[in-house]
Amino acid sequence: MRSQQDEIVDFTAAEAVLRIERTSLRVQQPATTPEMVSLAVGEPDFATPPRIIKAAADALANGLTHYSPQLGEKPLLLALAKLVSAQSGAEVGPGEILVTHGGTGGLSAAILSIVNPGDRVVIPDPTYSLYADLVNMAGGVCVPVPCKENLHWDLAALEQAMQGARLFVFCNPSNPTGIVHTREEIEALGEIVKASDTLVVADEAYSDLVFTDQPFTSVLEVESFRGRTLYCQTFSKSYAMTGWRIGYLAGPARMIAAAARVHNSVNSSVNTAVQYAALTAIEECAQDVREMHKVYAERRELMIAGLNAIPGLTLSNPEGAFYCFPSYSAPVSSVEMVGILRGFGIAVRPGSEFGAAGESHIRLSYAASKELIAEGLERLKRGLASLS
Repeated sequence: MRSQQDEIVDFTAAEAVLRIERTSLRVQQPATTPEMVSLAVGEPDFATPPRIIKAAADALANGLTHYSPQLGEKPLLLALAKLVSAQSGAEVGPGEILVTHGGTGGLSAAILSIVNPGDRVVIPDPTYSLYADLVNMAGGVCVPVPCKENLHWDLAALEQAMQGARLFVFCNPSNPTGIVHTREEIEALGEIVKASDTLVVADEAYSDLVFTDQPFTSVLEVESFRGRTLYCQTFSKSYAMTGWRIGYLAGPARMIAAAARVHNSVNSSVNTAVQYAALTAIEECAQDVREMHKVYAERRELMIAGLNAIPGLTLSNPEGAFYCFPSYSAPVSSVEMVGILRGFGIAVRPGSEFGAAGESHIRLSYAASKELIAEGLERLKRGLASLS
């Protein structure tokens, strides 16, 4: 019997796929096993709060098993509009919120609805590697702008790069660096994008995971971003809902309508019961978020102390998200370093996955238990010692 594979005489993937394959820096990393401690995965190890799970079960039991409206379920849209209005100080109207298949679904819809072939898209370097993949899928041209040595933005370089750019994409708090950009930086960026007439996609997935003395500044709070920005958010990180795949976009109605066209063409609407679970997360789970934040803060201190005690590593203070991004002095590439460390039973991510400026860095996640962090740091220390 001939297999289905035999029927394909000649196949070449679409050019959009080939562009990603030629340029993508993204890599898959192993999960924790008895032999391998993984500090590579950016996923909370907490269980989803029980009230959220019950809300989904109740929604299913009550027959909420049909297609949802394309922008999202009305109760969730109203709750999100209220949330965004409170942050921005401006009323959010109908058509200014889109419920998406996770943060990645929102980012995909946002970027693919904005970028035309040949458009210049400015991104910080290092940054989350999905942005570049989506820009390349759209046929745009990525313009990476290296961050300063302390991993904060080089605002002068960004201002120059933004001339003639279609879009600027960034995350704050930052994946992979853990940097939280200050109000002064956000306001300065707002003036730059306004002066250059650049559109913005602002990914604030980790905004509930901030460990600075100063309150977090969202783009929603800064006037100069209004009318040109798609705000991207997810329930994955704050509420430990990574597998639920739900997030949202907020922004001007015309931009949301364009993003919705992409999102609904590729994904259609989000699972109805999951939307009611997300509604419960917003309305009832603030204390759960605070409790997880407290544990992350403890893990963060453990990882910072451990990394600072390892010879050959230099760590810029991680202020948010759940990542540390130390540089190392050993004369090997970050991909080679990851391979060496795996030999010692510790998985991390190579800094070069996040851009050329990430070379000679590794990314570690403290979204893991204290026991795994402690054991991983010990294995990291042994691995680095083998290179001296």
